Parts: sequence; structure tokens; C-alpha cells
Amino acid sequence: MLVIADTSPLVAIAACDGLSWLDTLFAEVRVPPAVFQEATVQGKPQADRLRHYLQDKVLTIDLHDFVITTEGLGNGELQAMALYKKQHANRLLIDDLRARKAALRNDIHIIGSVGILLLAKENQLISTIKPYLQIIQQTDAHLSAKLIDKALVIAGE
Repeated sequence: MLVIADTSPLVAIAACDGLSWLDTLFAEVRVPPAVFQEATVQGKPQADRLRHYLQDKVLTIDLHDFVITTEGLGNGELQAMALYKKQHANRLLIDDLRARKAALRNDIHIIGSVGILLLAKENQLISTIKPYLQIIQQTDAHLSAKLIDKALVIAGE
């Protein structure tokens, strides 16, 4: 299973020390150049860890080959969606609500950092998601109380 990742969930998962989960849950993890650049900006949280993890996972993409409704999305999100389409990926790892809605309108199957936590628990990579939700909340990710409550119910916590 191929997953194309955007920056925010990578930062969130890296903060949880969970990048290895992605390699266990998916046969292949790839990012476009813009995501690599955004994730590895000097001084950005998790930049060094993400630089090491992503160094051999970057695939180039030309946005001119794709028509994707942009709706104010960032370059990383646009490139990730285009790469998803080009590579016929199984999932797009993305957290931003506006980007998730645009992805769904473009027939892109999405998963977010919370979904990764649920998969990690389901596959016995972690025993509980609650402490990781708390870590993610301390990053730039904005998780609604409703999403957290729903995830905890699904996880049986």
C-alpha cells in the first residue's frame, strides 16, 4: 500500500516518535519536493528527524500535468495530491481540514495523523492512543475535541 504524505501529519507523527509506524503500516511512503522542503526547514520542530526519514522518499511532480481545485491550498498539499494521482496511491496522509475537503472532492482517499494512531493501535504498534493525541495537540496540529472524543471511542479508551 502506497501512502503520499503532507507535512503536518509527518510533523505530528514524528513528534510521537512514530515514523517507523508508517513503514510498518504501509509498503511505501513518499512525499513531493515541497513537503520535504516544508518539513525540513532549519529550526522547524522535527526537521532533523524528518530530513533523515524522508531523504530517500521524495518523488518529483509537475503540477502542470494535473487539474486540482486549489482553494487556497499550500504548495505541499497541492503537490501531495498531484503525486497521489500520478502514483495511483492508496492513501493521502493529510490533516488540514480545507485540504482534506479538497482531496475528497478530487476523489483522493485520505487518512490523518489520528487515523495513523488508530491503525498503529489496531496493529499493536502502540497500546493506547491517548498519550499520542496529547503529544499531537502540542504540535501545530489542530485537533477538535469532537475528533479526539471520537478517536478515543473507536480505540476503546
